[in-house]
Amino acid sequence: MRRQLELFGGDGELDFSADRALAERLPEHVLFGTSSWTFPGWSGLVYPSGTSERELVDRGLELYAKYPLFRTVGIDRSYYAPLDRPTLARYAGALPTGFRAVMKVWSAVTQAVDPKTREPNPRFLSVDTFHEHVLGPVADAFADHAGPLVFEFPPFRRGELPEPGRFAARVSEFLTQLPAERQYAVELRNRELMTHAYLDGLAERGVAHVLNFWERMPDIGAQLDAPGVLGAPFVVARLLIPPGERYDDRKRALAPFDRLVDPQEKMRADVARLAEACEKLGKVLLVIVNNKAEGSSPLTVRALAERIARPRSE
Repeated sequence: MRRQLELFGGDGELDFSADRALAERLPEHVLFGTSSWTFPGWSGLVYPSGTSERELVDRGLELYAKYPLFRTVGIDRSYYAPLDRPTLARYAGALPTGFRAVMKVWSAVTQAVDPKTREPNPRFLSVDTFHEHVLGPVADAFADHAGPLVFEFPPFRRGELPEPGRFAARVSEFLTQLPAERQYAVELRNRELMTHAYLDGLAERGVAHVLNFWERMPDIGAQLDAPGVLGAPFVVARLLIPPGERYDDRKRALAPFDRLVDPQEKMRADVARLAEACEKLGKVLLVIVNNKAEGSSPLTVRALAERIARPRSE
């Protein structure tokens, strides 16, 4: 019982006064968050020292939402398997009013082939599958906290890469059949598919292109320079892995994600430029940060916040 009291109040509470003051100087249109939240390495940064992964699985989201610099959260596990209504209801109960999530759509909807057999996936871009396994549960149990639903297309192998024009047309046709009251975003992992036709199709339907900092995509700045890339009413950026790096290598080098190991100055400058562009256009920017971008998501968020914060009022 003593450990529980220390974790969720009393002696174990962290002093967030500096982060709270920084959060007050952040532009209102910028919402920072991280990819998931169950990292014991964040103890002493976001969570009380000694917080275990088991405790974070049980109540970590509730504690996460109390950190002043976090205004959104990325839900990644929904990519690997659909989240049921009880799980989504539990997440909703952990979040304060108005706190919205950037949630990945189940990969069965975005994988063109079965990852094991390489046979065509009959659920690829299936509206029925999306409604049954994603949108239905979200609407029932998580509606008040559902921000952009992200369709992440995993990397197509060289021999399986679709013709870019056909890919753009098929994605556009799929998006046309979705309820307009929800926000959607599309994330690519093949730079060849980021074409004018693709961006135009998203913009016509108010769907965002995810500007991702990822191993095989152009960097954030290069994507930002693409005409029409900010065509939706909102913008999503996901800071994942530096271009040219690999997931397993970054994980080994950066775990347990308790410090900045490899600061990415160009990435930070690009995000600051993106935030400025969004402000000029009157768009909300949701920035989701992964530990493997620099070593520790909360510390990357803090560094970005310091970069774009308003000057202190005298």
